[in-house]
Amino acid sequence: MLSLLALYLYYIAPSLPVAKRIAAPHWSVSLWLIAMLAMLVILVAGHLNFSLGTGAIIKSTIGWAKGWLLIALFIFAGAVLPIRAEIIYRAICRTGKYTIILLPLFLVAPFVGLPEILWVSPLKIFGGSGPEYFATILYTLEPGSGTPRWQFFAPWSPAAGMIGLIYLVCAFQEKDRGWRYWGIAAALVMIILSQSRLALVGLVMIAPIPLLFGQITRPLMWFAILPVVLLAGWFAVDIIEALNLAKSEFSGARADSTRVRETLGRIAVERWQGEAFWFGHGVVERGPHLVEYMPIGSHHSWYGLLFVKGILGLFALAIPMIVSLGLLLRSALTSDIGRIGLAMTMLLLMYSFGENLESLAYLYWPALLLIGMALQYRGPAKSI
Repeated sequence: MLSLLALYLYYIAPSLPVAKRIAAPHWSVSLWLIAMLAMLVILVAGHLNFSLGTGAIIKSTIGWAKGWLLIALFIFAGAVLPIRAEIIYRAICRTGKYTIILLPLFLVAPFVGLPEILWVSPLKIFGGSGPEYFATILYTLEPGSGTPRWQFFAPWSPAAGMIGLIYLVCAFQEKDRGWRYWGIAAALVMIILSQSRLALVGLVMIAPIPLLFGQITRPLMWFAILPVVLLAGWFAVDIIEALNLAKSEFSGARADSTRVRETLGRIAVERWQGEAFWFGHGVVERGPHLVEYMPIGSHHSWYGLLFVKGILGLFALAIPMIVSLGLLLRSALTSDIGRIGLAMTMLLLMYSFGENLESLAYLYWPALLLIGMALQYRGPAKSI
C-alpha cells in the first residue's frame, strides 16, 4: 500500500507544485528493486529447469512477493515518501509499552500451565511457510532442557531477538524521555527472554553503531581508542585465545541447534554445486531425519539462496546489500538517518547468516523503511 501511494504521487506529480513533488528514487534504491525483480526471473528459470509445472511457479511467485519483493518495496517506500523517522521511533516505543504491560502474562504462562499456543489465525488457509506465522504463541519449551523461551509477536525466539535489536536502536533515537524508556525496556526484554545468541552478539556489535559513528569525526574519540588498540596489540595472543574459547562456548550453548544448522548448510552447498549451480532448485525441500526434517538452506539466507536460486540468486541479494553498506558508511559520518540506516543494514547482514531474511520481512519492515530513508537522504534540505 505504501508503494502504491508512492506511485500515485508520481502519477499526480504534474498537477502539483514543484515543491510538493516527491523525488525520484536514488539509484541504490532502484538497484534493490531491479535485484528483487531479478529474483523472480531466476526463480522461474529454476522451476523450468526442473519441470516443476505452472502450479509450482504460481505458488513460488506468491512466496517471492511476500518476501523478497516486500524487502524492495519497503525500501522504495521509505526512500520516496515524505515519512518522518520520528514517527517510526514513536510507534516502536508505543509497541514497547504494550509489550511491557503484557509481559507478566508471558512470564507466568509456562509456570501456571497455560498452553503454548493460544490460537491460530484462520488466515493460514492462504498458505505460508508454516502455521507458526499465524499463531499466537505465549512461549515455547527448549527441546532437551525443557526451559521456556519467549518469542512475543514473532514466529520463533531468534526472530524476536532480531526485532528487539531493531527496536533498541530506534528507541534510543526517541526524543521524549518517557517513551524512550518504554522502548528501551521492551527491546532489552525481547533480546534477553528470546535467549537468542545472535541477538546478544548484535547487542554488543550492532546497537552501539549510531553512537560510535556520531563521535567518530571527533579527535577525542580517536585519542580514546588509541590506548585500546595499543593494549590489544600487546595482549593479542590472549585475546585470540579468549575469542576462540568464547566461540566454542557460543556454539556449545545449543549444540544440537548448531549441529543442525551446520549440516543444513553442508547439504545445501553440496546439492547446489552438484545439481543446480546457476538457477538453483526453484523450491525449498525438506531435509532428512539427520536435520530433524528442517528445510534445506533454512536458518541461513545465503545457503537458502544457493539451494533455491543458485549463484545468481545469491548475487541478487549480495550486490544491493554491499552497495548499500558502502553508501551508508559514508552517510553515517554526517547524518543521523545515515547512522540508523547503516545499523539496520549491518543488522540484516548479520542475521542473513542465521535467518532467512525474506520470511521475516513483514516483521522488520520499520528497518527497511529507515534504510530507504538513509539511502535517499542527501542533506539537511530534505525533510525526513
